[in-house]
Amino acid sequence: MKCLVINLDRSTDRLAHVTAEFERAGMTFERVAAVDALARPDLASMPVGKRPVSRTQLTDGEIACLLSHRICWSAIAAGDDAYVAVFEDDVVLSEKTGPLLADRRWIPADADIVKLETFFHRTVVGLNKVAAGHGFSARKLYDVHIGSAGYIVSKKAAGALLEATREIRFPVDHVLFNPELETSSGKVVYQLWPALCAQEQFLGRERVRFPSLLKQDRQEQLALREVRQKPKASVYDKVRREIRRLSLQIADLCRLRQWMIVPFEHRGERVRRPHTQRRENAL
Repeated sequence: MKCLVINLDRSTDRLAHVTAEFERAGMTFERVAAVDALARPDLASMPVGKRPVSRTQLTDGEIACLLSHRICWSAIAAGDDAYVAVFEDDVVLSEKTGPLLADRRWIPADADIVKLETFFHRTVVGLNKVAAGHGFSARKLYDVHIGSAGYIVSKKAAGALLEATREIRFPVDHVLFNPELETSSGKVVYQLWPALCAQEQFLGRERVRFPSLLKQDRQEQLALREVRQKPKASVYDKVRREIRRLSLQIADLCRLRQWMIVPFEHRGERVRRPHTQRRENAL
């Protein structure tokens, strides 16, 4: 399967990292030069929407990230490959990545997108499994599961994503993996189980070599925004919230769906939640 890797021209350390990851997996990739927000002062004046979670304006970095993925989608839509894998340059790959992506016949026939990554957040997946070989399976994804560091997209879906993002309204991971948005309407999205990759910053290592390039922008924006503290929830509100949560879980089970954290297959082990996730990482 053809693999595209998004990389900034100035991020030579990240290019060296992802090159080593692909070599270790016995794979090759095509580099896609990312849109650099520092070289695009015009991004600040572009009409954009607000982030779904915090309702804050998209940062220049998030706009550039979406534009970078659009470059990939444009190439895929114009190309001959039925499916292409797209990665970001801070990704850590499972040792089984090469064997799994050597053959695309395991991809479900109705799949528009297959998410290869985990963000170690709870999400809703189908209980029915489609065997993918090498200890992996594909399950339908029914809830938000952010992160755009690794996914497979069909030629048809790439064209639809291009059309849906002519107007910049949401971050790329929500465009891809938030079923509540119209950008995901009608698309069939699967989650690989366990995940084939994760971002390096989430693997619980003492020293993070490649921190998120978007996180600082988001934190600065939140710091400038007046945040009102919510009143402390009453016992009644807590009980009502818990009843609602249990009701949703029961309803999902009846529909053969389940809330779970997608683990990561790495170095022969399944990593389930190796880090403490702060709120701003999910924005």
